[in-house]
Amino acid sequence: MTKRDSFLLRIDPTLLNELKRWADAELRSTNAHIEYLLRKALMDAGRKAASSNQPSSPGPTTSSSQAVEPSDQDDSDTP
Repeated sequence: MTKRDSFLLRIDPTLLNELKRWADAELRSTNAHIEYLLRKALMDAGRKAASSNQPSSPGPTTSSSQAVEPSDQDDSDTP
């Protein structure tokens, strides 16, 4: 397991509650979601290269163009 540093963060209670709700919606812990957001902000600002341990995109959702319904599959090869 990767060693992780910890530190105390002073944060506005309203902001923390909003982050908690967002994290819950994305099926992440609040800590993991804050870390995800910080990594994304660093990459967007060009301050961090993409790495293999970068968190995946948020949540289990997929766009409708990526989802394949069983009825959409080609059954021509099946007996």
